Amino acid sequence: MSFHELWKQHDFDAVARRIREMGAGDVRRALSRAPGTLSLDDLAALLSPAADAFLEELAVKSRALTQERFGRTMQLYAPLYLTNICANVCTYCGFSAQNRIPRKALDDREALAEAHALRGLGFEQILLVTGESARYGRNYLAQMIRLLRPHFSALSMEVQPLSTEEYRSLAGEGLSAVYVYQETYHAPTYAAHHLSGPKADMAFRLDTPDRLGEAGLKKIGLGALYGLSDWRAEAWFLGLHLQYLERRFWRSRYSLSFPRLRPHEGRETEAASFTERDLVQAACAFRLFDREVELSLSTRECAAFRDRAFSLGFTAMSAGSRTNPGGYAGEAESLEQFAIDDDRSPAQISDMLRRNGYDPVWKDWDPSYDGFAPVGPASVTAHSSTAPGIPADRISP
Repeated sequence: MSFHELWKQHDFDAVARRIREMGAGDVRRALSRAPGTLSLDDLAALLSPAADAFLEELAVKSRALTQERFGRTMQLYAPLYLTNICANVCTYCGFSAQNRIPRKALDDREALAEAHALRGLGFEQILLVTGESARYGRNYLAQMIRLLRPHFSALSMEVQPLSTEEYRSLAGEGLSAVYVYQETYHAPTYAAHHLSGPKADMAFRLDTPDRLGEAGLKKIGLGALYGLSDWRAEAWFLGLHLQYLERRFWRSRYSLSFPRLRPHEGRETEAASFTERDLVQAACAFRLFDREVELSLSTRECAAFRDRAFSLGFTAMSAGSRTNPGGYAGEAESLEQFAIDDDRSPAQISDMLRRNGYDPVWKDWDPSYDGFAPVGPASVTAHSSTAPGIPADRISP
């Protein structure tokens, strides 16, 4: 059974009603469970309106579980946008094909310049991001992975859904992880916001993590775009998806993100309510539901909120993000996918973490785990605040 087939067995609106009907007793039952034993009904209780009154207890338990499992550490990562060329028409994205914006795809020299800038900021793991375009599919991605892989301990990507064989091939080139966000698990909402292009095929996207598992990717990232639909039901379906994948593809690690709608080029999308308090509730609920899953907090959120929330269950934060191709090396002509909120530098984020007793971690795992050797001095450690740059002759014209 694929996840798409499992998803069809659950009615989104019925799930939303069941979550709303949960009471204080259901929440207390879920909070009393031992870590690792919570059911999907317990997750529903922790996502319910009734759980808002228990948020402080939920946060305390989430922080304790996170520190017990991951210590007082925080992975730092950054997205590297390779192209904003996209064939999809999506209502919530600045890269949407209907938007009249300057389009750009990085060539080898420009990609290396971006990598050089990111290494100079301290990053040893990066997330490659593109729009969805057949022209910049498997062959382009393979070239970029071959080009950049020697300079980082791990390469992840967030691009258009691919086939199992394409994922397996890219893993052979050095791809470490793939993040694919469903955006929404509510079929009518999905259709309303994905108007044309390959992304309009909801079933193909739903089964993308299955193909990642079959291809043997070491880490798979999941998420919904909160603000498109009822956030509580979206989070429950995300839990259903996570549980399904962990049971079927148990050799892979998993990561969850909680992106909220942000301002972007084109017509603004009317957002369903998903407050900062709701985001904390969702993240803490997932930590109690799954003590092993990695939870990410993005620069879509403001600095003040991130400073308060990061220790409540999160294990990774983006820092110094640029959401346009060439943004780190000074490209001014390409448009951002969306506006970030926390625009502090990676060094400032690192300093904030250290002041709060946390160690910033600049890489996910050692390159030897993927069978690759890094370029440059081997003395760079997971806690270093600087990283060796790429030799200048690799980025000259």
